[in-house]
This record gives sequence, C-alpha cells and structure tokens, in this order.
Amino acid sequence: MRTRTVEETIYMGVRLLKITMTNVEFYILDTETRYRLPDGTDERLRETSYEVIRYMLDKIESLYPKAYSALNKEYKQLTAIPSLKRFNIVNRFCRCNFGTIDNIRDIDGKGRFVFEYVPCPLRGECRLEGVVCAPEFNSKISDSEMRVLELLYRGFEKEEIAEKLHLSIHTINNHIRNAYTRLGFHEKAEFIDYAHRNKIFKNE
Repeated sequence: MRTRTVEETIYMGVRLLKITMTNVEFYILDTETRYRLPDGTDERLRETSYEVIRYMLDKIESLYPKAYSALNKEYKQLTAIPSLKRFNIVNRFCRCNFGTIDNIRDIDGKGRFVFEYVPCPLRGECRLEGVVCAPEFNSKISDSEMRVLELLYRGFEKEEIAEKLHLSIHTINNHIRNAYTRLGFHEKAEFIDYAHRNKIFKNE
C-alpha cells in the first residue's frame, strides 16, 4: 500500500485523508514530472494532486527549510494563486532532486526522501544550486542534537561523544532518542544509511 491514513483534513477546500507516502519513484518524462506508486499506478504531478503536494510540502518545510524558503520567494508572484504556487514549489523540488527511474525509491519505505544527482544545464550558474538541489538538511533538531548525531555518524560511541562534548551519557541518549523520534528512525543503522545517502553532513 502506498498510503497510511492518519486523519481527515481540509486542504484547498477539498476533504482529504492525511497520508504518508512510501516507496514512491519520481521521474521526469519530457517536460512532465511523474510519480510511480508501488501498486504500479503512474501519474503526472498536477496542480490538483492535492495529497501528494501537501505531503511533499510538509516534508520540505520541516526537513529542508532553506529550500522551502527559497522556493517560496522564487514563486512569490503566484501568491494570489496558492494551488499553483504549491504545485510549482513541489514540482521544482522534485525536478531538482529526483530525475530518473531507478531501483532506489525517491521516497523510501519509511516516507523519507532519497535524493539523486540530477544532471542540469545550469550547474555552476543557478543561484538555487545547493539550496534547492541537494538541499541542506535542517529539521526541527536542535544544534546540540545535531552535534551528537554527527559524531555518532562519524563512528564515535555514546561514551566517547559524552566525553568529547562534556555531557552526561543520559543527555546523549536523550538527544539521540529525541532526534530519532522527530526523523522517524528506530535504530542507528537506519540513521547512518540515511545520513550517508543524503549527505546530511556535507563536509565529509
């Protein structure tokens, strides 16, 4: 199944079920952004793809706020047409980060983004490079939690992290648990794999 119902809500005047999208593949065909669902359904991303657009906007805003802010400014002229503005934000984000069909889903089984390198004729010139494409990860995790996660990612044990940051092991465990909860991880291996694939710590 591609969705898990959480709650019913009103979006753009339409009654929708709040969903979590999993195992979804985006790709560009000619000038269209399309997405393929696990059940084989293949659809074009449209202004009226309300559930998909809302899900993507929520994820972009919460996990990649710099990209979200930049795209809001990019399409500010569409503020009077909110549905079109939302579509353009999601469409641009998808086109910059999910390009071709492959065996690695762009939204994985946990509902998390898995970015691709997208060839672009504007590489080196686009003012949104590194902001919208390969965007900076910056969820609601605190700076303290992010410092702990980076050291964990780099192979330090919890006790070593506590000593290095002059914190108690209890505080380290709390930071890790709180961050994992916000990100939807259950174990270290999930986090390490996700951080590596998405280059969360870009100075590696």
